Parts: sequence; structure tokens; C-alpha cells
Amino acid sequence: MKAKELKDKSEKELNELLQEKRERLRQLRFELSQGKVKNIKEIRETKKDIARILTILNQRNKQKICQKKDSKE
Repeated sequence: MKAKELKDKSEKELNELLQEKRERLRQLRFELSQGKVKNIKEIRETKKDIARILTILNQRNKQKICQKKDSKE
């Protein structure tokens, strides 16, 4: 999933997507330990998707904090 697509989503949608990706990563790791995973690249892509989602969520939180500071002054 592209970062540009993620930026268009709401915070609630991002949190839901994050949970789905984390669950998928857990499943992939379990299947890997059993030798069932054929596409190891999917694990890498899932990790990168999780990182992208977390980055966008953190950027939004920082913006909110900065806006609160500016409104107090």
C-alpha cells in the first residue's frame, strides 16, 4: 500500500488497518515456523506497511500537539 493512499484515510481507518496488518504478520510468522509460507516477500511488505501506517499516525499526532501549543500562545 502506498503512503499517498494511507494519507487519505481517517485516523480510525488507519488504526483498523494497522490491527489487520499486525494480525496478518502474526499469521505469516506462525506459518513460516511451520514451513507453510511460500511467499516470504509478503512478510517484508507487511512490515513496511505497518511502518508506513505508524509514521503517518505519528505525524498527525505531532501536528495536533503543535496546533495545541500554537493556540495556547
